[in-house]
Amino acid sequence: MARVISPEKWQGRGTVGLARALLGKVLVRTTAAGREERVIVETEAYVGERDLACHASKGRTPRTQVMFGSGGVWYVYLCYGIHEMLNLVTGPAGFPAAILIRGVSGAIGPGRVTKQLRIDRALNAAPAAPSSGLHLEDHGIVIPPGKIVRGPRVGIDYAGPIWAAKPWRFRLAPEDIRRLVPRA
Repeated sequence: MARVISPEKWQGRGTVGLARALLGKVLVRTTAAGREERVIVETEAYVGERDLACHASKGRTPRTQVMFGSGGVWYVYLCYGIHEMLNLVTGPAGFPAAILIRGVSGAIGPGRVTKQLRIDRALNAAPAAPSSGLHLEDHGIVIPPGKIVRGPRVGIDYAGPIWAAKPWRFRLAPEDIRRLVPRA
């Protein structure tokens, strides 16, 4: 049975562990067109101002302000002037950390996720709750630890060799997505 995950569940817990724990959870988008459910199959963790790949490493700006608030809200930004990117803020207030949703069932790549689910910056700073039209659910999908592929984050060479090499990307291999994730 599906269970809505309260935004408070994501506040102040370890971001890297949460990025891994999000695999198998269901991203639910509700609009006037209806409800769509997609299983999360790929994530990346961005952890605080010291993480040079994290947007907050440049300090508090109008764009990153949401990351400095309490966890359990969405951080949505425009990348390269083309793609909206969806992140779940996880830090306690004052500690900017977030998880990028890189892939869901049927949409691999963060730009495809937001395009297919009609997610845009109007959701920035909205709670990860049904009232916002975008929330998370637990449908009881169990991802065995041995099926999680861990590696470096994508496209962040600018952060330098130490931060670019952090194994903070979590994903399922394509064959495991087909085997472990129910059709959404």
